[in-house]
Amino acid sequence: MKPIKIILVDDHSLIRDAIRAHLSTENYQIIAEAGNGKEALAIMENELPDIVFMDINMPEQDGISTSREIKKKYPQVEIIALSMLQESQYIRQMFEAGAKGYLLKNCSEEDLKQAIEHVLEGKVYYSPEVSDSLIQGFVQPRQNTTAGSVSIKLTNREKEVLALIAQEFSNREIAEKLFISIRTVDAHRRNLLEKTGSKNAAGLTLFALKMGLIDPK
Repeated sequence: MKPIKIILVDDHSLIRDAIRAHLSTENYQIIAEAGNGKEALAIMENELPDIVFMDINMPEQDGISTSREIKKKYPQVEIIALSMLQESQYIRQMFEAGAKGYLLKNCSEEDLKQAIEHVLEGKVYYSPEVSDSLIQGFVQPRQNTTAGSVSIKLTNREKEVLALIAQEFSNREIAEKLFISIRTVDAHRRNLLEKTGSKNAAGLTLFALKMGLIDPK
């Protein structure tokens, strides 16, 4: 099996060294490192990775805007955020920018490897601490908050489909569970994206968490 190609994007060399040490096996290949988003985009003009580990706060170009550009130019490349920032707004912004995973920099080697495995399978991955931050961000009272999204009306069937999407079931699996056609599931998915303003399955997962349709743990 070919090794998984990885680019590390972080303005601290010590962090890049630590990740490289954790992933120094024949299963992974660190093909490049960058100190900011601008450098990462320049590298990717010549060689594409399977995975990008992306910091958020960096000079020249931050991780959120860089992730947007990567997913626009190279949608096949998967992004995992790796940051010290634990606030829910940064987590949401990274997922909305196209990231499929979010880890804190104090994560373990096992967390790194599980995140890689999940996102390459098309799943979403975030560590327990990140999940807790998301839930806190949703339940804490805030002025002028997401009243619009809270008032979004979903049918019972849409809630069922949303919960299954958030649990990473495929359209075919959802169709089988609910005894409906795949085309109907696809229509529900499109409607959910439009109603919630989500851009992808990660956004739908966050919305499902907010509505309490799935267990955050």
